[in-house]
Amino acid sequence: MVTPLGLKKIDATEDPLKLLTEHFEGLYSGTPGLSSISGGQQAAERALQQLDIGGYAERRSQVLPRANRGASVLSPYIRHNMITLRQVYDAVQNAPAKDREKFRDELWWQEYARHLYARIGVRLFENLRFAANWRGEGNGWNREMLCIDEVVSELEGDGWLVNQTRMWLASHWTVRNGVGWISGQERMHQELIDGSRAANLLGWQWTVGAGTGKPYGFAKWQVDKRAPGICSRCPLKANCPIEEFPREVQLEQLERDPLLDNDPDVQRTTGPITPSVQRSATHVLLTIDSLGLHDPALLANPTLRALFVFNESALRKLQLSARRIGFYLQTLGELSAQRGVEVYIGDPYQFAQEHAVAVTYAPVPSFKKFTSVAELHPYPWLKLPSAGSVRSFSSWR
Repeated sequence: MVTPLGLKKIDATEDPLKLLTEHFEGLYSGTPGLSSISGGQQAAERALQQLDIGGYAERRSQVLPRANRGASVLSPYIRHNMITLRQVYDAVQNAPAKDREKFRDELWWQEYARHLYARIGVRLFENLRFAANWRGEGNGWNREMLCIDEVVSELEGDGWLVNQTRMWLASHWTVRNGVGWISGQERMHQELIDGSRAANLLGWQWTVGAGTGKPYGFAKWQVDKRAPGICSRCPLKANCPIEEFPREVQLEQLERDPLLDNDPDVQRTTGPITPSVQRSATHVLLTIDSLGLHDPALLANPTLRALFVFNESALRKLQLSARRIGFYLQTLGELSAQRGVEVYIGDPYQFAQEHAVAVTYAPVPSFKKFTSVAELHPYPWLKLPSAGSVRSFSSWR
């Protein structure tokens, strides 16, 4: 059904794969399928309740066997604020000190990425501190290598990876094969169901050395340590392309960016601290950055009509994977059943301009396209942004 505004309504309670093939033609990449990581508020809260980080400090970088991994797999739900960083931070307060400290460091890293992206915006697509000029074109993943093929297969099949293998892929793409890091992060961003520009861009910058000056070298040593046994099954085991670490590269330091040292408008970065009400809202509009039953705008307006609008032009450009869109459809199907959230394909910014919407602030550049909203609700920061340095994680902390 097409509404007068040109929005196409879909019944999100239907099967996600049926919706994908019927309504998203030309708007996604890859073959239709769903991740083994389920979308939805119930799945998010179940994962949080079952969280056990015992041994996390030792096992967080384990790749294989999968049963020995220490990663929490909460990132898809954190990314879309179905559960917040604060909830997860508080949930591990009774864990062993070593594991708690390491786990919380990773939560702080996610928050740092959000602060950095909120402040500098699309400039995060540029080299931050060092000129990591990897200019090659093409695909930087040699899938003849079993370690690369298995990791890329997991990326494409589940839309999720442990942090260790994200670094393997980024390093192999750029540091090893000289392919541009922007195209590499774009390829990964298409697939990740926890795909966050803030975290993905920062992770690639760190790996290729644009943020630190020292590229991360991917070599057989890491595979043997983190995924024992995989090299013995590789068709290239007698002629491994990553037998040795790549040669060290000295990166040129860039001119100091003053915005990394100081935020001249921290209120713009942070968004509202308390709800900002300009007029009475008639609708609650959910966004990809706040996609749960506990969205602040949704909680504040329990009787208002609520909706989510897939940005058709953005999907056509980005070509996100079927798994990623399927994760959204699972989540929205549950919201439709529990809260009556209506789901459309079209232009969310046009809808917000022509209706009095209540929406939760998101610290991403695209949120500025919402030029006039009736109610603006605060973003659930773990720590409010400050005007101080974000040049590095350590200086920010």
